[in-house]
Amino acid sequence: MAKATLVGSGGLKIDPKSGYCNTNCTYYSKRKQVTFPQDEYLDLPTFISSQNHSGQIALIDFATGEKIPYRQVWQNVRSLAAGLLQMGVKKGDVILLVSANSVHFPIISIAIMSIGAIVTTTNPLNTAREIGKQAADSEAMLAFVTPELRSKLAHTNLPLVLISTEDYVLPSDVHQATNSKNVSIRSLTELMASDTTQMPNVKIHQDDTATLLYSSGTTGVSKGVLSTHRNLISLVCVVLTRFKKATFVCTVPMFHIYGFGAFVCGSLASGSTTVVLSKFELSDMLGAVEKYRANYLPLVPPILVALTKTDISSKYGLGSLDTVLCGGAPLDKEATQEFISKFPNIALLQGFAMTETMGMGASMDTVEESRHYGSVGMISPNIEAKIVDPESGIDLPPNQRGELWLRGPSIMKGYFSNPEATSSALDKNGWLHTGDICYIDTEGYVFVVDRLKELIKYKAYQIAPAELEAILLSHSEIADAAVIPFPDKEAGQVPMAYVVRKQGSTLSEATVIDFVAKQVAPYKKVRRVAFVNGIPKTAVGKILRKDLIKLSTSKL
Repeated sequence: MAKATLVGSGGLKIDPKSGYCNTNCTYYSKRKQVTFPQDEYLDLPTFISSQNHSGQIALIDFATGEKIPYRQVWQNVRSLAAGLLQMGVKKGDVILLVSANSVHFPIISIAIMSIGAIVTTTNPLNTAREIGKQAADSEAMLAFVTPELRSKLAHTNLPLVLISTEDYVLPSDVHQATNSKNVSIRSLTELMASDTTQMPNVKIHQDDTATLLYSSGTTGVSKGVLSTHRNLISLVCVVLTRFKKATFVCTVPMFHIYGFGAFVCGSLASGSTTVVLSKFELSDMLGAVEKYRANYLPLVPPILVALTKTDISSKYGLGSLDTVLCGGAPLDKEATQEFISKFPNIALLQGFAMTETMGMGASMDTVEESRHYGSVGMISPNIEAKIVDPESGIDLPPNQRGELWLRGPSIMKGYFSNPEATSSALDKNGWLHTGDICYIDTEGYVFVVDRLKELIKYKAYQIAPAELEAILLSHSEIADAAVIPFPDKEAGQVPMAYVVRKQGSTLSEATVIDFVAKQVAPYKKVRRVAFVNGIPKTAVGKILRKDLIKLSTSKL
């Protein structure tokens, strides 16, 4: 074993190779510690805008070619913030953002946070019912929405701001589409023309809430994750140690912490240029890399696998592309090696994070680190970790599997209006119980091997089995049901339902799939169904999901 070294004021003996401390059974980051701003009254937008960089063009719309300089970004942020204040938006108000990727997405988000209001985002693929539920749960008081998605707000009576910079004529059915003739509707163009001369000064503390992004968390249905300006500032500080001014192509969704952290926060702070794709097409993505000489390309595993499997990349000049970043879901060794074999001159760096950790957890920072196949990298700067036996609660040393716990400046402050879920995920000492089964090896690399949390990862999207089970149980011919993750080469996992029919029912697989599909976003659809006589459960009625997972894969 490597010679221990003393670190910190407590004189803790930490193994410099693994980062593990025998004294308190804690793993410490081997990365250089990052210094964070100490001003208690500092908001994220002010911090980002104060960064000294030479960046000229901030955002490019790939579809239209529109380029937004940094100077214009901050002008738009200020005028939009003024418009929101004039509409009566106050510090602490929650504003819903319903949009696909757009050059306006970062500007809207930053403007909201700059006046102390709170951003809540949603997947634009979600149904009107799902979005309505989030709007109610988050207590949103206003929504930004693209014109083509306005019908998704049919279950709310929220005032709307239409995201369009053109002179948009409201169609006659717009009020019907929003379920109310009394809905107030404004345009983004109108608000961005607001007078900024009488802007009041809103005092924002680093510990004030900035975002309310939704996650299925460590278990159960989707919950609002309360993240503060301090959480986001700490993320940006770490991003600035990893990436300098560069050109990125944005394909990952900005409503998700992956895209939000990278393109609403990090890239703007570094002076980088982000080429935004509003919808994903492999040819558009590669065309954007070629046309704008992009250096960085953040992806999720399904897109990376698709890129590896096709020869379309040979049609494009990718010589500028230095690094592909992969996150959102685990990438297996086979897929990693196939990518490296096909693109030997492009570094493939992986990472691990959650909405609850504000996009931080573990990462690979170099090509050498990426050769640790199966790993998601080393613990992020300023983050501490534990590996804990989920049965006994005993802290574990290197190379032993247990639940990963994380603690640090980017960890959420809790779930919105859900103290029970908060206390089960975040203990009194500030440790986030991630629900992921991991081990950390003797060199400090983190390996994710299983899940405690009842989540399905479909193309990096989180799906809560409990949500689909509730829908299934509402069917008049279903007596019981359980939903599990089923392995899929392209998607990672797909939802599979085990269904117990009521006596006399001849319910078919197609009928079950269609019943669920009509009520959920496309990515949540049940893809496989098996009919059984009973669902295995514990004595207290908890579904034995692992038994069903074993059964589902026994014939593969």
